[in-house]
Amino acid sequence: MDNHSVFKPNIPNWFIKTTLIFCMLHSMVLLGLYTSNVTYSASFLDVEVEDLQYAMSITYGTFLATIMIESRIFKFFPTRNYFIAIYFLAALTFVASAYTHDFVIFILLRVVEGVLMALPWIPLRVLLLTRFKSRNATIIVFSCTYGMLLMASPFIINVAVWLLENYDWTYMAYGSAFFQLLCVAMVLITFNGHRFHRKTPLYQIDWASFILVHASILSGAFVLVYGEKKYWFQSEQIVVATIACAITGALFMVRQLLVKRPCFDLRVLNYPNLRTGLMLFILFYISRASLNICHSTMSKVWDWEPVRVAHVQYINVLGNAIGIVIAGVLMARQVSTRYIFVLGFALMAIYHLWFTFLFVPDVSLFDITIPYMLQGVAVGVVFVPLVLFTVSSVPSQLAPFSGGMGVAGRFWGSTLGFSIMQNAQIWLQQKHYSKLQQFAIPESPETQVRLADGIQRFVAKGYTLDEANKLAFKQILTSLSKQTMLLSNMEIFTWIGYCCILIVILLLLNQHLRQSFDIFRNRIWGT
Repeated sequence: MDNHSVFKPNIPNWFIKTTLIFCMLHSMVLLGLYTSNVTYSASFLDVEVEDLQYAMSITYGTFLATIMIESRIFKFFPTRNYFIAIYFLAALTFVASAYTHDFVIFILLRVVEGVLMALPWIPLRVLLLTRFKSRNATIIVFSCTYGMLLMASPFIINVAVWLLENYDWTYMAYGSAFFQLLCVAMVLITFNGHRFHRKTPLYQIDWASFILVHASILSGAFVLVYGEKKYWFQSEQIVVATIACAITGALFMVRQLLVKRPCFDLRVLNYPNLRTGLMLFILFYISRASLNICHSTMSKVWDWEPVRVAHVQYINVLGNAIGIVIAGVLMARQVSTRYIFVLGFALMAIYHLWFTFLFVPDVSLFDITIPYMLQGVAVGVVFVPLVLFTVSSVPSQLAPFSGGMGVAGRFWGSTLGFSIMQNAQIWLQQKHYSKLQQFAIPESPETQVRLADGIQRFVAKGYTLDEANKLAFKQILTSLSKQTMLLSNMEIFTWIGYCCILIVILLLLNQHLRQSFDIFRNRIWGT
């Protein structure tokens, strides 16, 4: 069957490309809506920040599990009907979430949204590839699709903050639902009723494997997200979740070895290059997770308004765009992927070590602009080449499974990153707070001086002596808390910076890695 037959013949190629790219944003909206403003989302649902992080892990984890069975679902339905059903159901889930205050129901909706996020992602990317004829079509398409993945979140954050400033929370869900309906309209205009693949019966879908891997993913994410809050293995829930993750994960792997058509071929794990790509993904996402510390510092220490924090993220988006263009040019010129990774991780190291000196009680936007943008450039430089390296690290017949491993690396890397940053911050803040608290006791001469100055200022503002005393002491404790956070952030960023430098050294000196990147280049460009 002609690949182009799913599109109406009178629709220009540029409009087809625009439709496909626009519809890909659907997945970004599903993933980013409730994580765009975690504090507000948590207060709306009356849950903790960890609960919102786990909700995101559920959506992304469901996405990971669903892409393993997505192809058979796509082959069962006519292409146009397939996309229309997905976007219409997504609109319904957004409207339902606007009226959901029960966290259990919210979690179930996030599972549904994870499925709906995964189903169109790979088909849209494949269809987009058919619209490019150039030698560098793969680089162009991957740069577009994964560039949107990187840059969509800040745009969603800014839209969300604007809606929250001017309208009610429910308008966020209404706006997202309207976006899905726009996708429906564009699909109706662009697609005809033909199929892209020969019809495959739905009974061939390995639902048992889907359930097992989904259970393992969500159990493992629960351990990482809630481990610190529940004191790790002192909690019965963490113990049960760990056991469930191990058992369901083992059963999933055994099943893949036994069934005739596995939804995940374990042979991909035999290829060292794929394992290298998976490890780099995890390290990359852990280092990337430190950006949330910057945003937290902007809000809690520098006292920047949510609108300002949202707008500042456009600087990082600009860095992403610059990095993606640099990576695309380097790949098109067949520069060794090893050197591209070295550049990306070196920039990541510079960002972390530079920011170490910016964790002070007050900074200007000018002070953070360059290192903050460098983080975006580093992410843009590394991301697409790393995706291509992982996908191309196995024979073509196993490529879909290597793509799944890449998604797994991103999921576990982001979840591990959250867990590591959360645990490091809490442990370091407790350590520094206990040390600094010695200098903030009421008997300390320095504390007495600061307390007297604070009391005098509050009394001058009209407070009573007792109120001024309480407010002045509270001000000292707040200052102590901020200083503790800054010192902890400095340590975290210093260590991540050193780790990025170590990765750069390994990329340059390790003989196996050098050979792996040469094999990748030969496979992509045949040189």
